[in-house]
Amino acid sequence: MATYLPTLKQLQYLIALRDHGHFGKAAESCFVTQSTLSAGLRELESLLDLTLVERTRRVVRFTPLGLAIADKAQRILREAEELAEMARAAGKPLSGEMRMGVIPTIAPFLLPQILPKLRAEWPELKLFLREEISPDACESLQRGHIDCVLLALPYACGEIDKAELFEDRLYVAFPAGEPDNPPKQITPETLDEGRLLLLEDGHCLKDHALAACNRPELRAEARMMGTSLHTLVQMVDNGLGTTMLPEMAIKAGILEHTDINARPLEADHPFRTIALVWRKNSPREKDFTLLAEALKKAI
Repeated sequence: MATYLPTLKQLQYLIALRDHGHFGKAAESCFVTQSTLSAGLRELESLLDLTLVERTRRVVRFTPLGLAIADKAQRILREAEELAEMARAAGKPLSGEMRMGVIPTIAPFLLPQILPKLRAEWPELKLFLREEISPDACESLQRGHIDCVLLALPYACGEIDKAELFEDRLYVAFPAGEPDNPPKQITPETLDEGRLLLLEDGHCLKDHALAACNRPELRAEARMMGTSLHTLVQMVDNGLGTTMLPEMAIKAGILEHTDINARPLEADHPFRTIALVWRKNSPREKDFTLLAEALKKAI
């Protein structure tokens, strides 16, 4: 066994440099000076008797072994964090800090409804929120940057456990007067693929909408150009096409002050499932289960 082992702080510096690719930004993320971070990494390299990072004036380049060690360091840090979480979980339920990711097609519509109720019921819970699109949120979860994610399923998010909260129906939104006599429900066959506006890649709602329609040509013909649901609503209101919206957004008032009509999508699976997900075998599983129950009550 080695006489000297890397410190968690040194491993944190290594991971920060890999994630940011810049000494200054890495130091800022660790709340230390650049010279402190650089010295810590040199100490780590000296301890391991390896070159982990090639330094030039313009580029920070990890060696292949440096990248492998950074990946291993990420897992070690996550285990250390889970050790601390295990100790916290032995105390009061739903207390202390918790970092929750929320995807953009949920955050503005659900959070205003649930956060005041969570604060009232669990005043000792300090919930820090991070809004990210689905792939980034899942990566942050697996890297240990956040503890859980409010996500729309189905979505491949790695090794996770989950608590399903509710089903969120999909609606078709179209400009006023189009069609002339809109039916009470819209079927996928009636959608004009040339006028369908969807969110850009990275938003799982786009995939849920396309999967619900079960029309392969829509993926090729639909225009992926919206950066947010609010942007899509403005485009539809200006007669540029139709789109799909989740029921939670409509209930939250996203169509207020527009002339848009919205009708439920009639299909085999016309909904997405909203769920709270967390890393599999997390020591805070009881906390996440409690949080999911609290979210259900708040909703």
